[in-house]
Amino acid sequence: MEQLIASLADGLLLGFVYGLAAMGLTLIFGVMDVINLAHGPIIALGMFAMFFLSGAIGVGLNPYLALVIIAILGLLFGFCIYFVAVHRVLNAPHLSSLLATFSVNMMIIGVGTAVFTTTPRNMDFSIGSISLGPVTLLGTRLVAALIAVLVAALLYLFLYRTQPGKAIRAVSNNRSAAELMGIPSTQTLALSFGIGSMLASIAGGLIATFFSFTILSGGVYELKSFVIVVLGGLGNPTGALLGGLILGGLEGIVPVFMPVSWVPVIEFVLFVIILMVRPKGLMGGGR
Repeated sequence: MEQLIASLADGLLLGFVYGLAAMGLTLIFGVMDVINLAHGPIIALGMFAMFFLSGAIGVGLNPYLALVIIAILGLLFGFCIYFVAVHRVLNAPHLSSLLATFSVNMMIIGVGTAVFTTTPRNMDFSIGSISLGPVTLLGTRLVAALIAVLVAALLYLFLYRTQPGKAIRAVSNNRSAAELMGIPSTQTLALSFGIGSMLASIAGGLIATFFSFTILSGGVYELKSFVIVVLGGLGNPTGALLGGLILGGLEGIVPVFMPVSWVPVIEFVLFVIILMVRPKGLMGGGR
C-alpha cells in the first residue's frame, strides 16, 4: 500500500506537467480547428532551451528563471509557425493544416538532429525532496507541478478576465461574427497559436529538470497530449489538466502491478474506449 501511495503521488505530480503540455494542443484546436503536429518538437525545444540557458552555454540562469525566457521564446516561435505554415491553409481542408504542421515537425527534428545529435542530455539539477509519511516527493517534480498549476490559473484568468482572452473565446465560438464585431481574427489566431506553443515549451522546460531527453523526446509527450486532450475534451484547456492527472495517476499505479512496458498499452486502450463511449471527453469539449 505504501508503494502504491508513493507511486500514485509521483504520477500525479507528473500529471500536472502533462496537463500543461496538453493545454497548448487543445487551445490551438479549440480556437482554429488545427491539430498541431509540431507540438512534440516544440516541447523538445523547450527542453533544450532549459538545458542551455541553465548552464550548458555559460549563461547559468536558475532553471525557474529561465522558464520566463523559454515562455517568451515559445510565444514568438508560435507566431512564426502560424504566419509561415498555418495562416495560409487555415480555411483549406483539414489535411492541408495537418501536412503543414507535420512539415514543421519534420523540419525541427531534422535541424535539431543535425545540430544537437540524438545523444541524450541530462540536467544536473536538484532541490532535494520532501517526505510526508511513506511518500517522498522530489523537489523538482513538486515545484514543476506547482508551476504548472500557476500557469494554468494564469491562462484561465487571461481567457476570462482580459480583452485579448475574450477575443480568443469569441473567435473560437464564431470567427465570422467576431470579425463583424471588429475583432482582428488574424492577430487573435496568431496569439492563440503563440500561447499554445508557449505552454508546450514551458512544459518541456519543466520536464527537462527531472528527465533526460533528446530532440526526439517530444514525440512521446505529444502522444500523451493527444490522450489527455481526448480525456479532457477537445478544445477544453481546463479539461486538459484533469486529463493530465488521470494519465499521470495511471502511469503511477500501473507499474506497481505489472511491468512498466504495459503503461503505453493501457493508455491507448483508455484512449480508444473514451473515443468510443464519450467522444467529447470527460468534460464535454469546446467543439
